[in-house]
Amino acid sequence: MQHLVFLKLGGSAITDKTQEATPREEVIRRAAREVKRALPRDRDLKILLAHGSGSFGHFAAKKTGFGVSENWRAYAETGAAANRLNRIVADIFLSEGVPVVSFQPSASARCRDGKLQAIAVSPLWNALDHHLVPLMYGDVAFDETRGMTIVSTEMLFAYLAPLFLPGRIIYVSAVNGIFMADPSDDDSAQLIPEITPNTFAQVVARVGAARGVDVTGGMQDKVRRSLTLVEQLPRVNIFVVGAQEGVIERALLEKDFAEGTRIHADLLQRA
Repeated sequence: MQHLVFLKLGGSAITDKTQEATPREEVIRRAAREVKRALPRDRDLKILLAHGSGSFGHFAAKKTGFGVSENWRAYAETGAAANRLNRIVADIFLSEGVPVVSFQPSASARCRDGKLQAIAVSPLWNALDHHLVPLMYGDVAFDETRGMTIVSTEMLFAYLAPLFLPGRIIYVSAVNGIFMADPSDDDSAQLIPEITPNTFAQVVARVGAARGVDVTGGMQDKVRRSLTLVEQLPRVNIFVVGAQEGVIERALLEKDFAEGTRIHADLLQRA
């Protein structure tokens, strides 16, 4: 799909990750309105939407001891917390006129040693074909070797991208891109405008960990996964942007979009 975009609303953007189960409903609503405005402006645009678990799933996982052998109550509690945030996101998007359809990853995900091996994709294709917006989210999953694992949205996108071939992947964060330091604490923090496999080693030590509770590895892990993906699919551009007014809409529509941080395979150097 030439005009397919994967769009993730990060947990740090749509929740307060320092306060348990605290959604930022105004951010979710603004995102929904921008998606609503973007879709009719490009009739060929299709969006596969996802969101992180933020202060819902991450807090529940840490508090209940998710991952401890045979602690299946933690599995249930963490999955329920992630689902509660998904219901909030879905209800807000629907109220703003965006026809989202939620797909629960744990219902079909098959994992081994913390890696996603398979997940149902036919329902996602069907939703896109009917001009719906599939909505996925970071969730728990059964694991053949570990018993249980967390399936992050980055893992979902990495599995789905080679099958769906999106032209662009957009990660919406609490701040407008990836910085050399946390801009929330350091006003002089420098934005990293682009990251490629050739430049990552120069900045990796200064790419910070996640702010607040995060059981999926923080920003460094997200960037590493993104670089692996663009090496596999060099025509895909990945953008890390903020949730400020208008950014999501521009990221969805503008061919020469250049805000936040762009992660790409650096095709010029390969030529």
